[in-house]
Amino acid sequence: MMPPGGAGPRGEQIAALAVIRHSALTDPAMDDLLARAASQADGLDAWQAANLREMRRDHAHAAALPSDLVEALSTATSNCETIWRTARLDANFAAVLPALTEVLSLTCRKGEALSSAFGVGLYDALLDAFEPDGRSAEIDPVFDAYAAFLPDFLDDVLARQKSLPEPELPPGPFPIERQRTLVHHMAETVGLDFESARLDESLHPFSAGIPEDSRITTRYDEADFTQALMGVLHETGHAMYERGRPAAWRYQPVGDARGMTIHESQSLLVEMQVCRSAEFMAWAAPVIRDAFDGAGPAWGSENLARLAIRVDPGFIRVDADEVTYPAHVILRYRLERAMLHGDLALPELPGAWNDGLRDLLGVTPPDDRLGCLQDIHWYDGAWGYFPTYTLGAMAAAQIFDAAKKADPSIAPSLGQGDFGPLMAWLRPNIHAKGSFLSTSAILQQATGQALNAAAFQNHLRARYLPA
Repeated sequence: MMPPGGAGPRGEQIAALAVIRHSALTDPAMDDLLARAASQADGLDAWQAANLREMRRDHAHAAALPSDLVEALSTATSNCETIWRTARLDANFAAVLPALTEVLSLTCRKGEALSSAFGVGLYDALLDAFEPDGRSAEIDPVFDAYAAFLPDFLDDVLARQKSLPEPELPPGPFPIERQRTLVHHMAETVGLDFESARLDESLHPFSAGIPEDSRITTRYDEADFTQALMGVLHETGHAMYERGRPAAWRYQPVGDARGMTIHESQSLLVEMQVCRSAEFMAWAAPVIRDAFDGAGPAWGSENLARLAIRVDPGFIRVDADEVTYPAHVILRYRLERAMLHGDLALPELPGAWNDGLRDLLGVTPPDDRLGCLQDIHWYDGAWGYFPTYTLGAMAAAQIFDAAKKADPSIAPSLGQGDFGPLMAWLRPNIHAKGSFLSTSAILQQATGQALNAAAFQNHLRARYLPA
């Protein structure tokens, strides 16, 4: 909502706040306060002890970074993200290259400082900000296995699709005002209360705010209503997780979200696992049809359900189907590691991106807007974030499977547009855990297993290659 001319001053404000926060966390008195708290650990209950653990973690990470680096990185990312907005629209990577070069240089300095402080590799030091204790050594075999699994599976899925009648695209255009009404209604159906939430438009969809004030965004295309619809459902999943965090600890570290793997699991559970299911689409199809005054077989439940799970290798990650989506993430993961370790020079990024997407999915972006400029993350300083999307997709399949087994009413309820039983299970088992447990422990407790790819691959086989 900010006017373009406000970007510079807003960047200065954010940088100033970052330095103030950093100064508070690294105040010399903090070491003594934390030590005194630790000496009284025997008198703490489990949540208090976990809160102290998270406080010490926040302090240690802040103490590893000099304040001038915190300020410089905040300013650089604000500047780069502003330039990226125009560069993306113009498909002009060269325009943002100088600003991104500065961001990468400062990010490497940050990674090196954290790496030295915690004795982990540079990439793992940055990944840790988004997935606490996450390690590339654990991610590599999972991603490599999926990259090996994908080609044959994708061929089989595409062959099966080809053997069936082609689903019919509903005729557009789809007026944006009608799309706004539809996606607002769908977010409410998931459980988002607009008495304490907003839905707006942005260049890149996101979810932000606090539990009592959710802010989600999407983008609209008059030729394709599904982009806005699925974007809102995804971001609503994020918002519902935030709103379910433990109220008693909401303003303490232990009450924070437990990393982006769990966060992304909640958005992808809503968008991919639930809202592309045949059960949900049976309820949603008439709602979607009525929103656009549609008529004819293209608006039928079966047709819209098949469109919702149609596999079509493409250029854009946020619009990708769930079979090819992990390939987009694997590409970004490999590229950002190469750039951080100096194995890929930034000017070579567009070509490396195009080559990588061609190798993984057989498609080559025609320009940088559909290639390396499509995501905000690197330009906004989020290096080490991307792996959590696919880890989240795998966790989502595992969580949804466990939820349905625990409460058999969940799937039939979703077929009536009722998310109540699902959210009633997610709140105590996932949302209300906050940062009390590690990601692995949350999943172990909720599903009986640590994070693994089995449930995700089983889900894909059942949905896309049914017996």
